[in-house]
Formats: sequence, structure tokens, C-alpha cells
Amino acid sequence: MEFGSVDAGLLGQGVLATLLYFVIGFAVLALGFVVLDVLTPGNLRRQVYTDRNPNAAILLAANHLALALIVVTAILTSDDSLGQGLVDSLVYGLLGVVLQGVALRLLDAFVPGHLRALVTEPRMSGAAWAVGSSLLAIGAVNAAALS
Repeated sequence: MEFGSVDAGLLGQGVLATLLYFVIGFAVLALGFVVLDVLTPGNLRRQVYTDRNPNAAILLAANHLALALIVVTAILTSDDSLGQGLVDSLVYGLLGVVLQGVALRLLDAFVPGHLRALVTEPRMSGAAWAVGSSLLAIGAVNAAALS
């Protein structure tokens, strides 16, 4: 049985690229959290993790999943050269954050009732699932637009 040769330099480049893409993905998700926190009433972190508000958690989860779809697509469709690929992923990830924020504001404007009241409602609401699903669908469309 022959294993062949191992190119340590190539492996090192792959590990470095993985770490850099991870940092970009994590930064985009963190920024997405901050933007969602700004666009919703109260402290989102407290509402989700301390108060255990199910509606706030649904919106946060849906937004994170949508942004993850965008970041994954941005990485997969980015340029093969590492520098350009990282820039592509960062720019399209940031654009995804902006577009998700715009989508949330549009949902707030066009959905009956007030999204702001929904986020702070302590009882789980079907409306939170509907808005969360809309955010996820919009994120999927954003991701598809990157190709």
C-alpha cells in the first residue's frame, strides 16, 4: 500500500485559508447579531439568553441561518486566489448583513402589527415563526443571487 507524498506547504496554506475564512464568517455573523439587536427593541442578548424570550430567539436563529447561507455561498463562489476570495467573501457577507437588515425593516413596515412588539412578547407567537421563515427565505434568495 502506498500513501504517496504529503505537501506540508500546501497543507499549511489550506489550514491558513480555513482559519481566515472562519474569521470572516464569524465576523459577519457577529455583525449580523449587532444589526439585529439595533433593529429590534431592548437588549437582544438579554432577551434571548437571560429572559429566554422565544420570539426573539426565533428571529435571531432565522437571521443567523440566513446569514450563514449567504456566507457559505460567498465562500464557495469566491475567487480561487486566497486574497481575492477573502475579499469577495467579506464584501458579500457584509452586503448580506445590510440586505437582511433592509428586509427586516420592510417586514416591519408591511407585516400587520408591529414587529417591535412581537420581539418583546414573552409568549411564543406564530408571527415570529412567519417572520423568521421570511428572513430565512430572503437569506436564501440573497445567497442564490451571489452565484
